Amino acid sequence: MIELVALDMAGTTIDEHGDVYRALEDSVVEAGAQVSAENLQAWMGADKTEAIAALLELGGVRADAALVERTFGRFREILAGFYAANPPVPLDGVEEALRSLKASGIKVALTTGFSRDVADPILATLGWEVGGGGLLDAVVTSDEVPRGRPAPHMIHRAMERTGVMDVSAVIAAGDTVNDLQAAANAGVMGVGVLTGKLDADALGQCPNFAILDGVKDLPTLVAQSRWSSLSRPR
Repeated sequence: MIELVALDMAGTTIDEHGDVYRALEDSVVEAGAQVSAENLQAWMGADKTEAIAALLELGGVRADAALVERTFGRFREILAGFYAANPPVPLDGVEEALRSLKASGIKVALTTGFSRDVADPILATLGWEVGGGGLLDAVVTSDEVPRGRPAPHMIHRAMERTGVMDVSAVIAAGDTVNDLQAAANAGVMGVGVLTGKLDADALGQCPNFAILDGVKDLPTLVAQSRWSSLSRPR
């Protein structure tokens, strides 16, 4: 029996028009790094401070703590500008899917590589409330745990906040390799969605229970009786 669905934000539940990619690239390029699209994709879904440090090093720049902090500040400024000009919106069918899951007694959490000060304004713009009958039961940001994805900490923190104890009763869905690796590391059921930059072949290289067109298809998947017998990823 599924008790909790933990979902990534950008590219999984929210269409933010690819602006995270652009803001990451612009901020590290401003700091003197040159990075490839493959390097950017490899760090999508991860904690943004960790991603910036890695991308600076990959781009030939020594990533000392002061530079990482400055670059992260520029990332937030650039991203805020993009979002002000073109606000994020829910992906197709996501709100309906989340309401369906909650109507079935399943708790819904978001986990994100954003820090809290980036995530909260997005949620406020969308009108997605947490607790008290809102659309969400919990939101966990990467600055609230020791390590971001692919570490399992955000998923486990979501379980803690929603009172779920059994990892076999949890689905974690996302659109990146790091999302699925985090699910595997957490011991929960990983589901890939095709609403991000990666196709089914790329996501299928990671441990997963299913690859879906989008979160909109999760209620149907959860309703299938075969979920009750699953406890390990393929």
